[in-house]
Amino acid sequence: MHLQMTTLQQVIARRIEHEGSLTFADYMRMALYEAGYGYYVTGAAKMGWEGDYYTSTDVSVLFAHCVGRQLLQMWEQLGRPGPFTVLEQGAGRGDLADQVCSWAAQETPEFAAALIYHTEDIRAGQDVLDDRGQDGVISGAKAMLLQPRVILVNELVDAFPVHVVEKRGEALYEVYVDLREDRLCEVLGEIDDEEVASYLDSYKVPWHTFEDGWRAEINLDAIHWMERVAGLLVGPNPKRKRRGFLLTIDYGDTSRELYTAYRRRGTLASYFHHQFTEQPLARPGEQDLTAHVNFTALIQAGRQHGLRLDTLTTQRQWLMDLNIYEELERVRRDGFAILDQALASDEGQIALLKWYDLRQRVMALTARGGMGDFKVLIMKH
Repeated sequence: MHLQMTTLQQVIARRIEHEGSLTFADYMRMALYEAGYGYYVTGAAKMGWEGDYYTSTDVSVLFAHCVGRQLLQMWEQLGRPGPFTVLEQGAGRGDLADQVCSWAAQETPEFAAALIYHTEDIRAGQDVLDDRGQDGVISGAKAMLLQPRVILVNELVDAFPVHVVEKRGEALYEVYVDLREDRLCEVLGEIDDEEVASYLDSYKVPWHTFEDGWRAEINLDAIHWMERVAGLLVGPNPKRKRRGFLLTIDYGDTSRELYTAYRRRGTLASYFHHQFTEQPLARPGEQDLTAHVNFTALIQAGRQHGLRLDTLTTQRQWLMDLNIYEELERVRRDGFAILDQALASDEGQIALLKWYDLRQRVMALTARGGMGDFKVLIMKH
């Protein structure tokens, strides 16, 4: 006896019955973004300690302060334009926007006066552009009219749907999602899309030398997204000197480091209540699905559409360059003076625990082998 299918599983099953097996990318797109059912487009945002995943913004407000300092540097490099429009894509609840704008108002009033911070997210299957500081809602189709000077994305590209391929013999096969005895299952088949078939070779991945069963994810949506983002920054007339930046933070690596023999099963991951699972077909619409980002693909696509590489570094180094530990020390000095004056008191012990918590959060943001290994990509025009 099989467990009863959820509504989204039934929707996926009906599509398979009518169209045949789906690429994993099509399945992942439905699992995450199907209107009315997908993980990211139903209910409250799933991020945070009570959800299925958390971002750097959830860990410490000092992350947002570093983003603010980065935007301040960009504003100054661009000649302090006013207005200075920032578009954050994949903003979720908007916490990063709130924290950056609050930091700017307190620390740099002149910058805050120039800053126009927009957020864009996916809700009910549509892009919604929310204008911070105004009551109206702007259609996502009007994003070009914003003429952003900076486009900011934090842990967005990893959630784009990916194709999955597997090596068998001397060939690559695509992983499809099919239906067997009323249950979703994986099947291997020929690759129909030439862009998928040639992807690994285009980045000189030596997949022919890897063992049978080796898998990899191919994120074509990331390339198409970069084309659109470059278009927003460059504008309709590439000869016009409209300068700007793209700031992308995510987990991933260059193609050379990402597609290696030791990553035998790829990087596809499922998360349910902060627990990693190896069953991406088990809970469509109820669990997060992600895959590491190929930053080489983003850089090459950006260059092809008018952007230049400015920086590719780790989140650890980026945060340190933006003085996160110096700010942490200032917080210790200005906000926890009681630790030097009355540590043995009840108030001192409470303050000590709060200080330990804050310090531990910053260490988590910069930890090697963890969030500190996230990549930070800055491209400019």
